[in-house]
Amino acid sequence: MQLTLEFGGGLELLCDSKKIHNVNVEQQNGEEKLTMKDLLSWVRTNLIKERPEMFMKEDTVRPGVLVLVNDCDWELSGQLSTSLEEKDVVVFISTLHGG
Repeated sequence: MQLTLEFGGGLELLCDSKKIHNVNVEQQNGEEKLTMKDLLSWVRTNLIKERPEMFMKEDTVRPGVLVLVNDCDWELSGQLSTSLEEKDVVVFISTLHGG
């Protein structure tokens, strides 16, 4: 599944300082739908190059990370259970400044 992932607010520093990533994410175990939970696991394994604890806490993003799916706050669409579609744009922005 082709997705565009954008990182901002300092999170791009965890991904080789690259803000926009056009990625192809395969569904796990023959699942029909790719969810945000699947995507976060994929991002931690494939994109985060250092300090993954700055991006994730357990199986979700850490507090202070705003997540938008096609410009809509993921809290309105189901958070980890949000289903993703081909060519969706997912944005991760850190709202923390200086820790």
